[in-house]
Amino acid sequence: MKKILLIDDNEQDRQLYRRFLGKQLGHESIVLAEAETGAEAVAQFVQVQPDCVLLDYNLPDTDGIQLLSRLNELAPPNSLCVVMITGGGNEALAVRALNMGALDYLVKQQFDPELLAKTVRHAIEKNEWRQYESRYHHELQVMNQQLRDSLDMVQETRRELSNKNAELTNANQQLARTNADLDNFVYAASHDLKQPVNNLRGLFEELRDTAIFQDPAAPHMWRLADDSLRVLATTIADLATVVQEERLAHPETTEQVALAEVVAEATQTLRPQIVETGAVIDTNFEAVPSLQYVPRNLRTIVFNLLANALKYHYPGRPPQVSLRTRLVDGRAVLDVQDNGLGIDLERHGAELFQLFRRFHPEAAAGTGVGLFLVNRLVQAQGGHLEVASQPDYGTTFSVYL
Repeated sequence: MKKILLIDDNEQDRQLYRRFLGKQLGHESIVLAEAETGAEAVAQFVQVQPDCVLLDYNLPDTDGIQLLSRLNELAPPNSLCVVMITGGGNEALAVRALNMGALDYLVKQQFDPELLAKTVRHAIEKNEWRQYESRYHHELQVMNQQLRDSLDMVQETRRELSNKNAELTNANQQLARTNADLDNFVYAASHDLKQPVNNLRGLFEELRDTAIFQDPAAPHMWRLADDSLRVLATTIADLATVVQEERLAHPETTEQVALAEVVAEATQTLRPQIVETGAVIDTNFEAVPSLQYVPRNLRTIVFNLLANALKYHYPGRPPQVSLRTRLVDGRAVLDVQDNGLGIDLERHGAELFQLFRRFHPEAAAGTGVGLFLVNRLVQAQGGHLEVASQPDYGTTFSVYL
């Protein structure tokens, strides 16, 4: 449930925003608060703590730039999500608003329901990415500090260790510059962030091979560091995958893809998990044995759904996973059914495909990216996902391809 604050002294405009956002985002998925003046806006902002603010430039007691500056003072660092709305196409005003911290801007009478909803949705997602990246940047800094503390215990190190420290410092400087420019985050997630983690892993391996520690807690420290680096590397890889899928410059070419081959490839990759859990994978593609699709996207969709069915199996119960195709009004549908932990849809249904949402963190490690990516890939091809689930009994994902 996203909270959106509408700041505009024109009741008709606010009513228009309510109708547009409710139509495009769904009334059940948003909560709207309103303010007519800057003073009301500050009070509402403190009380509501909105996920996004639609801010009109012209207000009776202040202007949008001054109010934007005030909201920046009230919000935690890198957490303010504002879309400025102006009454005319003033590029200088738009640039000034963006420099002051606004994530986007719109011109009145020049946007429709779809553009308004898309702008708000992208601003919220961009803000979530920024905060998520900031948290992991902080964790990386903490690990760097722990590493430096550990290096104080080493009597002698090889010359290569010093070189790698220099590389790590350079990579951290690149990361700091990237963090200052949010528009370059896509590049950082897919390139720059990978290198520091790889350097850290290599650095820890070097320390393990060459360093002598007197502290009896050192082995435990190594295990914790290794686990943290592995989780961080996995998260970055997942983020990079999402970014790459969303930033493709041109639509990829579709081909006739056999579903049996896609599933066979996925099960081969997941063979260790299948053997470990004693899973039984059942398929029936008679209704739609193949279809025209982007091969890489279909492989990603099937792999993520099958991996989740294995990862979130019910303890003590071997996974039973069924993949079947059917036709609905001439349209191909892929059903992926399991007998695992299930999902409480009354509680989590509205956030099922949101980024970084996890519903069984105690059951298995994950990043909350898989279902988000599957949903985006399906929607990119004009399809949609339907979910039926019962806690403790399993889940069925119906992919309308």
